[in-house]
Order: sequence, then C-alpha cells, then structure tokens
Amino acid sequence: MKGTYLITEFRDKDAVKSLGARWDALRRQWYVPPGIDLAGFASWLPDTGQATTVAESDSTSQSNSFDSPSTTPHLSVSPIATAAVTSTAVGWPDSGAAVTGLTVSGKGISLSQLLGGVSRAVASAFAGGVWTTVELINVRLHSGHVYLEVSERNEQGSVLAKANAVLWASQAQRILPAFEQATGAQLAAGIKLLVRARPVFKAQYGFSLEIDAIDAEYTLGDLEARKREIRDRLKQEGLFDLNRRLPSPWDFNHVLVIAPEGGAGLGDFQVEAGRLQSHGVCQFTYALSRFQGEGAAAEIRDALLVSLAQIELNHSWKPDAVVIIRGGGAVNDMAWLNDYALVRCVCELDIPVLTGIGHERDSTVLDEVANQRYDTPSKAIGGIDRTIVQRTREAQSLFEQVSQQARRSLERAKQSVEQTFVTVQSGARQTLADTQADATALLGEVKLNAAYALRAASEAIQRDMADVRHLAHRQVAQAQRVVPALMADIRSEARQVLRTAQVRTEADWRFVVEHTTTELRHQKEAVERTYAETTSRAHQTISDARERSQALVREITGQGPEKTLGRGFALVRDAKGRALTSVNSDSPELVIQFRDGERPARFTTGTAPETMATTTIPAATPGQIDIFKRNDNP
Repeated sequence: MKGTYLITEFRDKDAVKSLGARWDALRRQWYVPPGIDLAGFASWLPDTGQATTVAESDSTSQSNSFDSPSTTPHLSVSPIATAAVTSTAVGWPDSGAAVTGLTVSGKGISLSQLLGGVSRAVASAFAGGVWTTVELINVRLHSGHVYLEVSERNEQGSVLAKANAVLWASQAQRILPAFEQATGAQLAAGIKLLVRARPVFKAQYGFSLEIDAIDAEYTLGDLEARKREIRDRLKQEGLFDLNRRLPSPWDFNHVLVIAPEGGAGLGDFQVEAGRLQSHGVCQFTYALSRFQGEGAAAEIRDALLVSLAQIELNHSWKPDAVVIIRGGGAVNDMAWLNDYALVRCVCELDIPVLTGIGHERDSTVLDEVANQRYDTPSKAIGGIDRTIVQRTREAQSLFEQVSQQARRSLERAKQSVEQTFVTVQSGARQTLADTQADATALLGEVKLNAAYALRAASEAIQRDMADVRHLAHRQVAQAQRVVPALMADIRSEARQVLRTAQVRTEADWRFVVEHTTTELRHQKEAVERTYAETTSRAHQTISDARERSQALVREITGQGPEKTLGRGFALVRDAKGRALTSVNSDSPELVIQFRDGERPARFTTGTAPETMATTTIPAATPGQIDIFKRNDNP
C-alpha cells in the first residue's frame, strides 16, 4: 500500500507537508505514508471517513500503459464496470437506500460528496495520461503555468469537443523549450498538438486535462502535411509554376508591397525603398494587412487584389512586381500564409511576385510558387536595389560607348574634310597649270600661223583665260563655303555631346553628394537618439533611487519610540534621564515612561535578589505600581 490519499487545496500544502505528508506526482495528490498517525490529518481525510489507499504496483502498471503515443490504448469501460466504479467511488444512493460510508439525509447526499465521488471515479479510471490530438483555441500564462483551451473540429470547422487544459510550471519548463527547439513553433491559437493528458475532476474547479508531454513530430507533420496538400493540389491544377515561369523584372519603376503594419521587416524594407523613391528611381505603393490569425490569408489576398485594381485604374498600367514581406517569427506564425486561396492567387497573377518572408530557415508555399524568393525583407529590397544599379551601370556603359562612337565619327569627319580640301586645292593648282600650258601652246601656234589669225587667237585666249579663272574662282569659292559649314556642324555636334556628358556627370555627382549627406544625417539622428535614450535612462535611474531612499527614510522615521510605546511597552530611565537595560543599576530613583505619560519609581531590594526584584512607587504617590522581574518569566 502506498498510503492514505488526502483531499487538499493549494493553500493546505505547507500544513500537510509539515505533518509528514508526501506528494504523488502521478496522481498530483498528497498522501500519508504508512506508519504515520492519521489523527493530525482529520480535516483532509476523504468524506467517507475511511482512508483511500491505492496499490503502488497498480498505479505503476496503469502509468506504464500510456507511456508512448505509439502505444495509445483503446479505452473501453463496460456498463458493469462503470456501475461498479460509480456506486463505489461516488457513493450516491440506489433506489433510496443509503450507501455504506456516506452520510445520506432524507433528501440525498451533499454536492461535495457527489462531486468528490466523481473526482475519485475519474482518478481511478485515468491513473495515467492518454495520448490525444487537440487544436489550441486559447493560451494563457500565469505564474509560470500554461492554461489552455483545446478543441476538436470536423472537416467543416464545427467544434466537436472542447475542454480546459493546464501545463504546470514544472512540466512547462521541461516540455516547452524542447518542443520549440524541435519545431520552431510556439503554443498559440490554431496550432494542432499530440499531447499526453490525464483527465482530472475537482469539486471546486470542475473538469480539466493535465498535460505532461507533447509530441513535436506530430506538430511538424501536421504543418508539413498542410503545405504538401496545397502543393499537390496546385500541381494537379497546373498552377504551381505559373508565376515562376514569368520573366523576371528587367528593371523596377513601380513596385506594390504587401506587408503587416508596423512590422520590423517593413521598417527595414522602407529604409532602402525610401532612399530609392526619394531620388525618383523607383516608386513603391504599400498595402498593409494582418499576417497571422484567423482570416489573415483572406485579408492579404483582398489587399493585394484591391491595390492592383486601384493602380491600374489610376495609372492605366501595372506595377513591375509585387513584393510580399514580413519579419521573422515562430513556425506557426508563418503557417497562416500556407493558405490555398492566397497561394493560388499568387500563382495566377500575371505580374512577377517576390517574397521576403521571415528568416533564412523559414519556408512557406508562397516562397515556392513566387517568381523570386528572398530570405528576409532586407534581402528583397537589396535584390531590387541591385537590379536597378545593374541597369544604371549598363546605361552608363552604353552612354560611354555612344560617346566614344561620336568621338570616332568626329575624327573621321574631320579627316575626310581635310582630305577633301587638299584634293580640291591640288586639283585647282593642277587645272591652273594645265591651263597655262595650253595657253602657251596656243600662243605659239598663233605666232606661227598667219598674222591675220593673231587677233582672233588673242581674243580666244583671253576668253579661255577668263573662263578658266572664273571656273577656278567658283570652285575655290564653293570649297570655301562647304568647308566652314562642315566644320561648324562638327563643332556643334561635338559641343552638344560634351554638354550632355557634362550634365550627366554633374547629375551623378549631385546624386553621390545627396546620398552621402543623407547617410550622414541618418547617422547623426541615430547618435542623437542614442544620447537621448541614455540621458532619459540615467534620469530615470536617479529618480528611482531617490524614491527608494525617501521610502526607506519614511520607514525608518516611522519606527520611533512612540510606536513601540503604543504597543504596550515601557521605557525605564534613571534620575539623569538615561535609559536602563539591566537590573544591576546603582540608581534607586527611576522614571517609567508609558505611551501617555511618565511615573516615578524606585528600586527596593529583598532578601532573595536572585529570585525576585521589586520596584515600588512610594505610598504617597497616587497610582502605586509594582513591577516584578522573575527569572522564570523574563
């Protein structure tokens, strides 16, 4: 026999423990070991007045039968056994007859007896825990204990069963860290668990489940099964790879961002996004929504579709990409994003979707179907920034190529003009030389011919010379007109190219200066905020110290002699007003101070000072008082 079990409350634990009772962790009940007198435990014995004992071997065997979730027993209680437990443990009258061991009045038993019997029946039927699957509805922490509201739902979402459960602090400190480390999840509404729970019924608090183990593998399996179901369904419908097959954005001019309001991830994203938007590089439109809890997935989907419709209505064009971001959290916080309707909406979008959800270890079905996946919101905006920078560098490279081509074209045009000018000049000289030679030949012929042809020849030569000169002057004039115009065009085009390069260089320089100024301003603001916080905390610390010092001073000043005299004590002084603390005083004259005044007194020493010392007020003084100091009653 293990001992006699007691019916106690929490406030009784110190009393029964001091009398020798021990705690049964399995039954969560105090018991009196054999050999200890039960008289001191009369107020905690069962209502039947008889000791309730349980065989230790039976309790051990019942506990071992529920040790593992793989050996979950099938509980079956026959009607005969149920009736036996009910009539024996509960003890209500059958057919009006009184049951042995209970005090039954003419109108029945008391409520405490009835509920006590139910409590013993439940404890007897469930001596150990049973592995069962539950879904959390509510989680509440108090003094280290975890109070849960659990339920079971059917496929339509209707509640089939509901109960209260508790994870005591001693068990929670052992179970929860291991569970969170294994699953990455935290206890919260909506999560499904496989727990080992022992049904408990208490007369004052009713029915509840006491949990002493949680199977982490079941929760991981449930979360993964939900993701696998969504993934398989989308693949069967041919939707899984739709968004991933879209071309990735070549550049970013307008981005729609879906994020939770006030999230840390959104703040990190907006720091870089604001810098890009302030320089007119890219415009960001934000749609805020809840990202966890019942209905969060539907709100995200509605926010996404409504924002896209508004952008198309106001601007008549679509954004380059949709970015879905949120900061890190527990696995079950991320699980709200594993919703079929939300994931299908992302798959069917004709706009590339980028995700930056949680930390590197987090993974959702949204990440799997997105066009591009980033581990965090910061990396998502970093990817956008890198693409924009890459396109800018490509544009800069193309500009340099155009500039080089323009310079080469200018050089080639200049060389061509120079060559044309040399050719024209050389031709004019050659023509002039040829003309002079022809004139000389003709002149010789004229001299050799008859004199009568001299006049005609002279006139002909003069005409030819005039024509030659006119042609030469015209060609030279034409060359002089064409060459300056070509040179002016070349110089104008060169100046335009140089001005364009100068303007773009100055714009790049201003961008660098503004970016540097912005970064310095941010650093300055961060230093000022840190200084302000440090100053505020220092002032707060000094204020708290001042308040504690004042409280101590008030407490010290409140413990004066008047308080002590008010509680029935008296203060004895000698004739000089000095306080006496011993009977061996050499001053016969005394003054005794009470709460409301003083009385004179004196020492009178008897024949037996070791047994009694008497202090008597003189007979002439009103209100005589004798004070006896005995050795056996100090």
